[in-house]
Amino acid sequence: QVINFIEGISKVMSKSPQDVLSQIKDEGIELIDLKFTDIHGKWQHLTLTSDMIEEDSFTEGLAFDGSSIRGWKAINASDMSMVPDASTAWIDPFYKHKTLSMICSIQEPRSGEPYDRCPRSLAQKALKYLESTGIADTAFFGPEPEFFLFDDVRYDSKEGSCFYSVDTIEAPWNTGRIEEGGNLGYKIQYKEGYFPVSPNDTAQDIRSEMLLLMGELGIPTEKHHHEVAGAGQHELGMKFDSLINSADNVMTYKYVVRNVAKKYGKTATFMPKPVFNDNGTGMHVHQSLWKSGQPLFFGEGAYANLSQTARWYIGGILKHAPSFLAFTNPTTNSYKRLVPGFEAPVNLVYSEGNRSAAVRIPLTGPSPKAKRLEFRSGDALANPYLAFSVMMLAGIDGIKNQIDPGDGVDVDLFELPADELAKIDTVPSSLNDSLNALKADKDYLLAGGVFTEDFIDNFIDIKYEEVQQLRQRPHPHEFFMYYDCLLYTSDAADDMQCVDLGGRRI
Repeated sequence: QVINFIEGISKVMSKSPQDVLSQIKDEGIELIDLKFTDIHGKWQHLTLTSDMIEEDSFTEGLAFDGSSIRGWKAINASDMSMVPDASTAWIDPFYKHKTLSMICSIQEPRSGEPYDRCPRSLAQKALKYLESTGIADTAFFGPEPEFFLFDDVRYDSKEGSCFYSVDTIEAPWNTGRIEEGGNLGYKIQYKEGYFPVSPNDTAQDIRSEMLLLMGELGIPTEKHHHEVAGAGQHELGMKFDSLINSADNVMTYKYVVRNVAKKYGKTATFMPKPVFNDNGTGMHVHQSLWKSGQPLFFGEGAYANLSQTARWYIGGILKHAPSFLAFTNPTTNSYKRLVPGFEAPVNLVYSEGNRSAAVRIPLTGPSPKAKRLEFRSGDALANPYLAFSVMMLAGIDGIKNQIDPGDGVDVDLFELPADELAKIDTVPSSLNDSLNALKADKDYLLAGGVFTEDFIDNFIDIKYEEVQQLRQRPHPHEFFMYYDCLLYTSDAADDMQCVDLGGRRI
C-alpha cells in the first residue's frame, strides 16, 4: 500500500503547465485564482483572467505588490512574482464562476531567485538541502490538524473592555439552555467527545462533505471523527505525502474546513485553546526519511524497531524543540494548550506508545516502510511549510551530529513522582520563551542557507509584537482574581492566599 501510494504521488506530480493550459482551453475556463501563503500561514490570493496565464508564467511568474503582505517587502522594493505550481491545479468549489486555482511560490522578479521570506520557497530550499547532505532524498510528512466548529463566536478588545464568547449546540455548558423546539439534552460532556455517535455528534454530514471535497481536490483522505473536547472539536484524516505536498494539503484542508463550515452556518477555528477546561487542538505530525525508494527509520530488533538514523533524528528533534516551537507553536494561545499535567505532550522524551511524550513511535507492525515517528506538541496555527521544514532540519542536525536521544520512556508520565518528573525537560511555557530559545539556537536552521538571519530576525520581531499585545492588556479572568479581593500573608511566607469578600480561597 505504501509503494502504491508513493507511485500515486508521482503520477499527481506529473501534471505539467501544458496540461493546465490545455484544461483552461478545453473547459473554457475564464478565471484563474493564484494562492500563496504568507509568513503567518494564511492564504492570500489574486484572480486573473485566463488570457494572463501563458507557458512562461510557470517559470517567470506573475507580478504583484509585495509591500502589502505582512512581514514582506518595503514599498520601495515591492515588485514580486508569484509562480504557480501546475501540479496543484483544481477547480475552486466555492466560487460561483468556474475558476481554476493554483498554489504559488514567490520569487524575486529581477534575479529569478526564490524569495527568502516565502514559506513555500523556503520549504523547497529545505528539500534541496536534504538531498545535498546525502542522508536522504525524500521526506514524508503526515499531519493531523484538529479544529473546533462553533455556532456562534463573538469577541472584542478595547481600552475599557475585553471579552470572548464561543458557543455550540454540542457544548456541555448548554444542558440548561432554552433552545428553539426544546432542549433535547444531547450534549457532549467535557473530555468525552472522542467517537460519540449521533445525536450527540451533530457534525457527521458536515465532516463527510469536508472529507469528500478534499478528496475531489486531490488530497489523499482516510477518515473523519469527533475529537476529545466536548465543545465541537473535530478531525479529518489525510494520508502522508512529501513535504511540499503535505504543506499544500494542510492549506487546502483549512480552506475547505472553513468554507464548508460557513455553508452550514457554522464557524471553524484552528486556535489551539479556544475553550477553557477542555482539550486543546493540536497538529500531530508523522514523519520519516527515505533514500532511493527505501525507508531509513526501520531497525529490526531495536527499541520500537527504530534504526540508528531514526534515533539520531529524534535526538535532533528533542534537542532543538524549544527553539523550533516558535514555528510549530507560533502563537501566544499555543502555550495555553501546552500545560503540564494535562493531555498535551509537553515532555521532551520519546516513547513507543506514550501520548504524553513529545515524540511518539506509532505501533506500525513489521513493515519497514511504515516506520515513522510522530511529533505531538505542534498545533494547526503553524505555517505548515515552516513547521515541516524546521522539524526536518532539526532531525538532519541530529543525524549529522549523532545526537543521542537517550532511552525511550514508556512509564505513565502523569504518575511519576515529582522528583522523577523534574528530571525530564519540557517544552517552553510561553511564546516569548520559545522566541528566546530560537535566538539562542538557530544554527541548524541556517545550515545550507535554508533559513536566513533576515528571515529569523523578521519572524522574531513579528511574533514579539504579538507577545507585547498580550503583555499590555488586562485579562478578563484577572478581574475574577484581583478586582475585589483581599491579599494577605500568613506567618508562613509560602502560604499566601487570595480571599474574596465571601471568604472563599481562590
